[in-house]
Amino acid sequence: MDTNILSFIEKKTQAMEDHIALGIKSNLGWSELTYKGLNILSRRLASYLIDLGVNKGDKIAILSESTPELGATLFATVLAGAISVPLDVKLTIHELEHILSDCMPRIIITSSTHLDDAIKLKEKFSSIENIIIIDGKGANKEYPNLRTLPDTPDKKWRHRNLDRTALIVYTSGTTGNPKGVEITFRNMLSQVIALGKCFSFNQNDAMLSILPMNHLFEISVGFMSFLYKGASIYYSNSLKPKDIFPIMREKRITFMVVVPAFLKLVKSTLEAEIKQYKPIKKVFFNFKYKLSRILKNKMLAKIMFRELRGKFGYSFKGFMSGGAPLDIEVGKFFETLGITIYEGYGLSEASPVITMNSEKHHKLGSVGRPIDGVKVRTDLATGELQITGDNVMKGYYNKPELTEEAFCDDGWLKTGDIARIDSSGYVYITGRIKNMIVLSGGKKVYPEEVEAVLSKSSSIAEVVVYSDIIKTGSKKGTEGIVAKIHPAPDALKLNDEELNKHIKSEVKKLSLELSSYKRPNNVIITREPLPRTGISKISRKKVKQEV
Repeated sequence: MDTNILSFIEKKTQAMEDHIALGIKSNLGWSELTYKGLNILSRRLASYLIDLGVNKGDKIAILSESTPELGATLFATVLAGAISVPLDVKLTIHELEHILSDCMPRIIITSSTHLDDAIKLKEKFSSIENIIIIDGKGANKEYPNLRTLPDTPDKKWRHRNLDRTALIVYTSGTTGNPKGVEITFRNMLSQVIALGKCFSFNQNDAMLSILPMNHLFEISVGFMSFLYKGASIYYSNSLKPKDIFPIMREKRITFMVVVPAFLKLVKSTLEAEIKQYKPIKKVFFNFKYKLSRILKNKMLAKIMFRELRGKFGYSFKGFMSGGAPLDIEVGKFFETLGITIYEGYGLSEASPVITMNSEKHHKLGSVGRPIDGVKVRTDLATGELQITGDNVMKGYYNKPELTEEAFCDDGWLKTGDIARIDSSGYVYITGRIKNMIVLSGGKKVYPEEVEAVLSKSSSIAEVVVYSDIIKTGSKKGTEGIVAKIHPAPDALKLNDEELNKHIKSEVKKLSLELSSYKRPNNVIITREPLPRTGISKISRKKVKQEV
């Protein structure tokens, strides 16, 4: 195991210097960085930061979409001894201000796309001394640009021990009290090593990245873990399957790190194509699909569905999914086609991966076993999953009280999620303490359980369950259960009256699977997609705010 990120950069550059590390497709074709090029850009920027007077522990905010230059920027901050604060480009200026007022960065590094926001933030905060642009689009001579910085002799790089903070990743920017999770070098390296044991990827692998780099799931899994093994990483500016499939075939993509919402989109795209099959071909497909469900033979499935699998490219090995619960039917769909989904589970406070289905140990419906070096347990009273290991955060930046609340008395991290662990060590997430609805009679309802049942309807594309005060009737003034639903495309073809009747009928039918107290008191139907977070999780908070 490398003892620090600096030695990792050096070793990988020497061993893989001419191999593609990072690439992105633009209108002009592919822009790619070899491992040697990544090293050169990282050192060039790090030298410039040191010349600007950046000291150990200074914060550097990064406001950019995912690009190869962003990867170089993350390494440069390490070399210069600074702490990276990756920002969500989808946040408003108001939300970003809350974050920056907490960490007070010294420099903002931005892409040209977000330069205007960076300028506004610099004007707002006196702590920000400089803005640096990391790409060549729409060149602005007023600000230094990574691509045109001078090559200067390497400085004395700032080595730090494993328990020093490498990143501060904010889990919330929507209130005046954002939480910055401090991630140490030990946290990062523990993730890289553990994930390397889950999967056998190497320099022959290629990963297609579609998740934002301000999230630890992408930084730890989709970035550091693949580079550590000498693989290539490619970025797509589009989330549309029609744009992604050609890239997968051209670059021989073997893995994708995704959230369940993307998998559902791909499934819908493939199903729409299957519907267009001629009658005989459709009958043959349905026969093969049912047969594959019965046989559960991955190799045979790959042969039977070679045409559909060809859309992903024949090098493709599977999806790594996290960030939200995977719909079991989506998982079964892909496995029936011979495509594996490796579902995992984690949270930012755990750097973030806690459990992962691996190539050797895989059970659909679970979030896998704890990764190497992580121990898990459930609280006997509440069922809450608690963890310990080298992946657990240092704490919340500037928030000692919140940090203390996040841990048990014996130092184990509270996840806030309800879980069960089977006899083989596989973990199943069954609900979330914070989302728990407590009804007037004391009964407890976990929204995720209700959502899982309602999601079985092919007429329901998205559903979120939450509590609200009942306005009329005998239960007026007490907590009630609300289901807000965005119907599937076929259902949306109905007029409003028909749609309302159909969806409520579906909810009533499926709710029979639930105890009577868990059934929705109110069903809200919207033709607009439900609001989502930066990594495409349905935002329960925003849904309630809209209501």
